[in-house]
Amino acid sequence: MSMYVNFSPVLPLWVLGLAGVVGLVLVLWGWRGGARLWLRLVPLAAVLAALANPRLAEEESTPLNDVAVVVVDESPSMGVGDRRQQSEQALAGVLERLRKLPNLDVRVERYRTTPGRDEGTRLFSALDRALADVPRQRLAGVVMITDGQVHDVPAKSDIGAPLHLLLAGHKNERDRRLVVEQAPSFGIVGGSAALSFRVDDPGHGGSAEVAIRRDGGPPSTVSVPLNRSTRIELPVEHAGPNIVELEAAAAAGELTLANNRAAVDINGVRDRLRVLLISGEPHAGERTWRNLLKSDPSVDLVHFTILRPPEKDDRTPLKELALISFPVRELFEERLHDFDLIILDRYRRRSVLPPMYYQNIVDYVKGGGALLMAVGPEFTKPDTPYATALSSILPAAPTGRMLEEPFVPTVTDVGHRHPVTAGLPGGDSDPPHWGRWVRIIGSEAKPDAIPLMEGPDGMPLLVLNRVGDGRVAELMSDTSWLWSRGWEGGGPQGELLRRLAHWLMKEPELEEEQLTAEIRGDRLQVQRRSLAKGDVEATITAPDGSERKMTLADQGDGRAMGQMAVDQPGLWRVGDGHRVALAASGSLNPVEMAELRATPDKLEPVIEASGGGWRWIDDGLPDMRRVSGSGSTAGSGWFGFRANNDRVVTAVRDIPLLPAWSLMLFAFGGLVLAWWREGK
Repeated sequence: MSMYVNFSPVLPLWVLGLAGVVGLVLVLWGWRGGARLWLRLVPLAAVLAALANPRLAEEESTPLNDVAVVVVDESPSMGVGDRRQQSEQALAGVLERLRKLPNLDVRVERYRTTPGRDEGTRLFSALDRALADVPRQRLAGVVMITDGQVHDVPAKSDIGAPLHLLLAGHKNERDRRLVVEQAPSFGIVGGSAALSFRVDDPGHGGSAEVAIRRDGGPPSTVSVPLNRSTRIELPVEHAGPNIVELEAAAAAGELTLANNRAAVDINGVRDRLRVLLISGEPHAGERTWRNLLKSDPSVDLVHFTILRPPEKDDRTPLKELALISFPVRELFEERLHDFDLIILDRYRRRSVLPPMYYQNIVDYVKGGGALLMAVGPEFTKPDTPYATALSSILPAAPTGRMLEEPFVPTVTDVGHRHPVTAGLPGGDSDPPHWGRWVRIIGSEAKPDAIPLMEGPDGMPLLVLNRVGDGRVAELMSDTSWLWSRGWEGGGPQGELLRRLAHWLMKEPELEEEQLTAEIRGDRLQVQRRSLAKGDVEATITAPDGSERKMTLADQGDGRAMGQMAVDQPGLWRVGDGHRVALAASGSLNPVEMAELRATPDKLEPVIEASGGGWRWIDDGLPDMRRVSGSGSTAGSGWFGFRANNDRVVTAVRDIPLLPAWSLMLFAFGGLVLAWWREGK
């Protein structure tokens, strides 16, 4: 309870002030002596005091408890060693001591990282949440139980109350970590990308072995100096994500291996796709190939059509022949390996190409190139290109039969699982909702070939195969162009040929045997594409090295899928026994796991500015005390919590200091006294 004098003027203050000035002037004007002056001032003061209406106020208030906040770090870095156990034991001891202090409310805020977000440990954000409904003048102090790896330390060090730190972990911890300093976000396929990294091991010298693994493949090992930058060149082998994993060898007695690993995602970009299209003769489907390839801005197309074979002698004058001769030697000897794909469209064996150039094409395919044969009636003739070295790599051999009647192309069982033909618009029905083709060349698929489409009587229509490091496809009809013309409703000719060309050029999304992983929100989604049927069990390796199992359910279209929740930021590895896929939750190299040694360094500026203290949990818990607002808030072996003495007013009562009639009587008496004295 407290009392004070309050004024509630009857008139505005400026009116009272003006009245006081006028009254003072009148008093001075009539002054005849010192005594008379003071007698005139008495009634003037009494009148002004009555108009000011002085009142005696009395307040009733209730003291408010101060608030102490205990912030407990439960981020992934606290899972190292016995830090979580230390933290829980320290929390129990702190709560026991704080609850014995008078007039103090205790709040506990546990901080956990958000799955899928690479934001580090944000203990000060957690503190703000805990105090969202509490005025800062009631904050007595804060205790943070953490390993010191905090990533949102405020620039303004003073938080308005003492900050105390209980440090989990142990003194003189050793932790080797791998840090990626510079990495490109993309690289040109066929080229290389420069990567800079270092292996930090404070207080230690020498070198460390670093294993480098690309796309989950077998590792290669290099020796690098500790605590110094190392630069390496990495080949960009394919389009799409090229994930490079680096792992430093473990050091003796280090905390964890979780930050010995780092990963870099280099997006492979093709400079230009170079395609060589050779048409053996003009025909209706020739423009279809040209339009398809020219419509893709990433494709550089070189197209030749043989209008007149060299052996034809019709006495045409030389000046009326083509102005540009067919550059056989340049294309099939000097520049052959510059092309990503060769298409032979209704090409027949003539004297245009010497036999050795067919062998060059075979070597080109086996070395990683791609060949597409789109055949027509010439494939049944004696001059078929199958009667060359190409027969060793083509997936289907001609039988000499040719069927010229309308038929609806159908997708084979394996074709429904292959990404080139799986899910083609209209292809899932029986028969497919497609227009008919009118010619198919009889052939027999070789044992290791993959027939994706067929015609009447099961005749192979589209056959693929892998040869060495390259790929080959045969399309056993020259009437696919009918789909693009919309005959009998047409069909997905453009999509089919696009997929086929990109499969031949090894685009990752069209691989028939692949394992992919992706994190969406807080779920890890895994997809395995395969020509084999059945469910598959995958092994999931979390960023902290722990393993889990996941069943991938066969979807019937070549895909087997599964998903699970993710609870850690970083790189997740998925394996099915044959392939490995990687997915990043948040960042490939999360801030949270970058540095794991327990240290007070990051929090010390805030601790010093706030007057708090810090202590290793290993050294025992300090005492907890209430201290005055002006006193010390930390000392040797104790943490202080400020007594703010904040109160809330529950009632206010006020009464006149003096009754108005008494003031008026006093004023009247003063006037009579002044008149009597001045009358003498």
